[in-house]
Amino acid sequence: MTLWQAFILAVVEGLTEYLPISSTGHIILTSWMMGIHQDEFVKDYTVMVQFGAILAVLALYWKKFVLNFRLYPVVLVGFLPAAVVGLSVKKHIDLVLDNVVVVGAALFIGGILLVFTDEWVRKIKPKIHKPEAITPRVAFKVGLFQLLAFIPGVSRAAASIWGGLHQRMSLVTATEFSFFLAAPTLAGASFIKLLKVWPTLNGEQIQLLVIGNMVSFVVGAASIFYFVRLIERYGLKYFGYYRMLVGAAVLGAALLGENL
Repeated sequence: MTLWQAFILAVVEGLTEYLPISSTGHIILTSWMMGIHQDEFVKDYTVMVQFGAILAVLALYWKKFVLNFRLYPVVLVGFLPAAVVGLSVKKHIDLVLDNVVVVGAALFIGGILLVFTDEWVRKIKPKIHKPEAITPRVAFKVGLFQLLAFIPGVSRAAASIWGGLHQRMSLVTATEFSFFLAAPTLAGASFIKLLKVWPTLNGEQIQLLVIGNMVSFVVGAASIFYFVRLIERYGLKYFGYYRMLVGAAVLGAALLGENL
């Protein structure tokens, strides 16, 4: 993987991590389109470059999340399902991480669900309008929805938002809570991966990781800032249409016999 390829993957990570379009799916598709050989470092890089995106949440929500200690137990409870189940099914997840067809199908089906979700949101009356009103019980149920994101292409953000809406959060509150849940989820994955691979990294690989995390931080911050404003104005349907378009293109390429 070249510096330019690492830069592109970091941009994709920062741009898509908090949008309901699947960062993992887009990184897999981007790697495929650029012809990046999926060696161990490339796979590790795509996990560890998430750390920059985590810092973007902490920077933008410093007062609302980082200094709001009352949210910590709630976020921890919401994180537990993914932490427990993730460790037990990790080997099975790794088997489909490179499967572009799985990503395409998940993107397409998830896109349809987002369009229907957008219509449903307009008909319900939310009961939770701010993160401080989220109880541990509600957070745990949202955490269960996050398990859907173990399928590449589903999107952790989309799964969390679906969970929040199911628990009658407002769309903005469900979106912001998905940001907060990302912090321990992504930080845990990045830290564990870094501890595992640090002794094997060379100077060039460390340089790629530093640059990649800087890029994902800047792009991630911009993505979060504009995403909240976009959903306030337009809802989720356009993200659904985008997912359906990309998913259909990938599945079409598979049917035409492209090497996926």
